Amino acid sequence: MSQPVSEGPVVVVTRRWPAEVEEELRRHFPRVRLNVDDQPLGPEGLRRALAEADVVLPTVTDPLPADLFGGEVRCRFLGNYGVGFNHIDLQAAACAGVVVTNTPGVLTDATADLAVTLMLMVARRAGEGERELRRGDWTGWRPTHLVGTELTGKTLGVVGMGRIGTAVAQRGHFGFDMPVVYCDSGDGPADLGWARRVDTVQEVFETADVVSLHLPGGGANTHLVDSGLLARMRPGAILVNTARGDVVDTRALIDACASGALAGAGLDVYEREPDVPEELRKLDNVVLLPHLGSATREARIGMGMLVLDNLQAFLDGREPPHRIA
Repeated sequence: MSQPVSEGPVVVVTRRWPAEVEEELRRHFPRVRLNVDDQPLGPEGLRRALAEADVVLPTVTDPLPADLFGGEVRCRFLGNYGVGFNHIDLQAAACAGVVVTNTPGVLTDATADLAVTLMLMVARRAGEGERELRRGDWTGWRPTHLVGTELTGKTLGVVGMGRIGTAVAQRGHFGFDMPVVYCDSGDGPADLGWARRVDTVQEVFETADVVSLHLPGGGANTHLVDSGLLARMRPGAILVNTARGDVVDTRALIDACASGALAGAGLDVYEREPDVPEELRKLDNVVLLPHLGSATREARIGMGMLVLDNLQAFLDGREPPHRIA
């Protein structure tokens, strides 16, 4: 970071960030406005931030649709705290003259670890067991109690072989001896030697015992995983989603898990966060986490520092290293 300046830009931070990062913001940007109450700004608050601040630093919980860029926009830099950006209308931001960046890379390991956590919790019925014990209903060990399945030797399917998808595949293959099949619509790797690339999402779902989703939300990916795709999964298969909630048709997933067509699902993201349908919450074979993919100290501090790196590059007249619009 450059040396502090006497005035500098007005910077609005939409949620609380790790203390170490907020201290850097205070030190380098005297006119920073931190969200000390950690309450969402909402549409009007975000509209005011775009109109009054030079820099706005949002998170995935801050929807920034086209209409927010339609009025007076003073903001010239949006530093998204996170990798996903389907909550931002990039075309509208660009038309308003706003540069947008994100924070790839620093949360790869944290999110991959969580995806594997969800796989294990569903396969070993860990959520059911913990709830039973906390209720005081456990009556002791018995041979038929909460029998799950092992990951070792099962086929892992990965949809989206970017940084996180590749890290999950590595953990599955080298940690649990899982054969890996994957598909990727972008510039994902060709056959890796230890993983087999297939042409379609359908083939991944038909082949794998565990499918892990790692692709952007919105657009053509909205409800990509629908009732038809879920019906292609093997009996006893598991679905894991640490990507974006709207990639999965929630109604279809509820039906598949409730009917026993799937052994279960592990979810960290939801279509309308923080609202999670009651029907989903009641399913014992679904493990639900509150969007914890990047929730490690290392990742969250790294994300904040990467936002500051992007911002400093912009203020210095350089191309931000992780510009997306």
